[in-house]
Amino acid sequence: MTVLTPVMTKACNEEEKQLRQNLAACYRLIALYGWDDLVYTHISCRLPGIKRHFLINPYGMMFDEITASSLVKIDSQCQKVDESPWPVNPAGFVIHNAIHQAREDVCCVLHAHSVATVAVSVLECGLLPLTQHAMFIYHSLSYHDYEGPAVDPDECQRLQRDMGNNNVMFLRNHGVLVAGETVADAFQNFYFTQRACEMQIQAMSCGESLVAMEHEVIQDAYAKIQTATLHQGGMLTWPGLLRRLDRTDRSWRD
Repeated sequence: MTVLTPVMTKACNEEEKQLRQNLAACYRLIALYGWDDLVYTHISCRLPGIKRHFLINPYGMMFDEITASSLVKIDSQCQKVDESPWPVNPAGFVIHNAIHQAREDVCCVLHAHSVATVAVSVLECGLLPLTQHAMFIYHSLSYHDYEGPAVDPDECQRLQRDMGNNNVMFLRNHGVLVAGETVADAFQNFYFTQRACEMQIQAMSCGESLVAMEHEVIQDAYAKIQTATLHQGGMLTWPGLLRRLDRTDRSWRD
């Protein structure tokens, strides 16, 4: 029987500790909102420093079990840097490594198979400019055609090409890939993507004509949203989300 006790890593500096805790919190939040998919999605975070090291989930651990110390540290060849009894999802590494290689501005990459994002990924129209929630990410949106589970390293270049400088990419017939300058930004980008997809699917299910936003409104919306959210990005809500986790279970910090 597999023991789910977190694996304590070697002593790490304060910056790595903070990143570990933020990433563990992100996993717990995805589970809390019901957006996980057993063990088959993943969130990664690039560690600072010359060496290209990343944190990713222990493959086989449920998202609501993940703690700061149980996260697996790997290098750019998917080799474990610190000891861990847990493997790493090979498909997860291909997807995440592709984006981390191409985007120095990205710290965190989040991949999800939530019902709403998968539903929109199979629509030919993709995500439509129907709601204010969609406006949070509509300016930074792209699509990548399905090639099966991402275990082929050759897919990296196509993932990089299709992602470009965007922060949200629908993986057709599969789910969504979201990037952020911080863990908080990545979570917020996914949150608004998820909510926009839920709202679109519900609106489309009514069978009535849909009212899309005008091009001029779309062009101005993102700048206005930045003003309305005090230009703080994901950090406006992140401390409150951490408090929400702490009220029920603080073990993610361990």
